[in-house]
Amino acid sequence: MDGDLGDFLRSRRARIQPEDVGLNAYGGRRRVPGLRREEVAQLAGVSVDYYIRLEQGRGPSVSDAVLDAIARVLQLDETEHTYLRTVARPGPRASAPATTQRVRPGLRLLLDTLGGAPAFILGRRMDVLAWNALGDAVIGYSRMPPAELNIPRQVFLDPVARELYPEWAAVAAETVAHLRLDAGLHPDDKQLAALVGELSMKSEDFRRLWADHQVKAKTYGVKRIDHPVAGELTLPYETLGVPGDPGQSLVVYTPEPGSETAERIALLASWAAAPAG
Repeated sequence: MDGDLGDFLRSRRARIQPEDVGLNAYGGRRRVPGLRREEVAQLAGVSVDYYIRLEQGRGPSVSDAVLDAIARVLQLDETEHTYLRTVARPGPRASAPATTQRVRPGLRLLLDTLGGAPAFILGRRMDVLAWNALGDAVIGYSRMPPAELNIPRQVFLDPVARELYPEWAAVAAETVAHLRLDAGLHPDDKQLAALVGELSMKSEDFRRLWADHQVKAKTYGVKRIDHPVAGELTLPYETLGVPGDPGQSLVVYTPEPGSETAERIALLASWAAAPAG
């Protein structure tokens, strides 16, 4: 995943028009969309050569002040700004050995105590590590092969996903943006590189979205699900980091009390709790 810094900077300046940052839009056709490298350098207060070397990944160690100035010029949000700092100054390049992600017993117990809300644990690369009964009833994780318990694989490679998510395009874009954020934090993750390679080969939509270099933290939001039994569900969600396990997060769907979705979730809970046979 080398070249992320240059690709990210080029994609961000392509979306900024000269008039957006107080520059005159001169007549004639511009060879590149958005800002030129020279314009970014001028507005950020650095030399053109310095900025070009930075964008090409050949620059020296870059200061917070320069990165902050570039972030201001490119109008980066907080997540994009953090991502810029991460990819501009990556940590040690030693690749950590692959390890099995495990959910500690206390977290599994916590999942079960959230019996009235669909919930699951995500790990690195958006792997689905554990879920409660209601989370399974909504998404169907237990029916997936273990190797496919991964949100990007489900979204892009499972044909059922486009039926499950009525707003599939938005879900797909958010998924890739979050995966891109993970890639910036772990540039030498061989498993992540393999996942990106697999999805790039098998999904044209993934290739297009990955090339767009959007980054976004999925901390909260609303997801619409067209459930085959319960019908349409509108599910706000909250994503909480797991103390002690920085690569894991708890995702909880929180339907509005008294809403039609809450009634349908209650029916699903009864269905999930009913004994088989």
